Amino acid sequence: MSNYYYLVAGLPSVSLDDGKLSYTVENFKSELYPSLSDKDKKLIDLFYLKFDNINLLKLLKDKDAGIDERGNFSAEELLLLIEAVRQGDACEKKFPSYLYDFIALYLQNSGEEHFVAEEALAAAYYAYAMRCGNRFISRWFEFSLNVNNILSAFILRKYKMEVAPRIVGDTEVCEQLRTSNARDFGLGEQLAYMEELQRIAEMEELVEREKKTDLLAWKWLEDESFFNYFTVERLFVFLLQLEMIERWISLDKEKGNELFRQMIQHLKEEVQIPEEFRK
Repeated sequence: MSNYYYLVAGLPSVSLDDGKLSYTVENFKSELYPSLSDKDKKLIDLFYLKFDNINLLKLLKDKDAGIDERGNFSAEELLLLIEAVRQGDACEKKFPSYLYDFIALYLQNSGEEHFVAEEALAAAYYAYAMRCGNRFISRWFEFSLNVNNILSAFILRKYKMEVAPRIVGDTEVCEQLRTSNARDFGLGEQLAYMEELQRIAEMEELVEREKKTDLLAWKWLEDESFFNYFTVERLFVFLLQLEMIERWISLDKEKGNELFRQMIQHLKEEVQIPEEFRK
């Protein structure tokens, strides 16, 4: 397991320019990512694949669409992948297998009324990420999938809409959400955060609901990564929290700034660089 003492110790201090952070998830990719081991890069890639997912959906609909540059792949690379699937060529190893499989599914079903491309891609992405082989990161994606599905289920039920077709994924929790008529979908004892999600789902104000969801995720990350001081897991948490703060600043600049300062200070207080690395 690789340890990143100096990467954690050297995390940037905060400064705001026109309401934006001076350090972003895009900066991480260009500045810190090259220092990671090849194995850990693959784990960090899982975070950035969310942008590739969005880009792929855009390019499938419009080959000239602008893309989010934070993804792992350029527009040209994704367009070549789409064409390779069309031609039945083998998938290059640099691409996650789920992207190839999803494109094939999309090309077969995009005209079908029942096919929701975003949900099909999300299901494939989560399944791929949960098989990453890293226990913490796998559990994060499972938690994230659960949170998204549970909030959707509560809100769909509130408005008397059918829940089952909108649940993403194929886990035991997903199946419970699709089939249970219980108030808590029978998950109250299984998931410690179920009651909190139920309260969040009852909130009418969308921005407040999003903030509370982020706070729940933040707490989960802090609790579950408590003993991951200098590893790729800590850097993965940093990325996720940084993304949350970017979103918070867009909603509430002062609160986002405060959160970023607290996160950086907390990480720096954790750092105890071993004696052999101080020479």
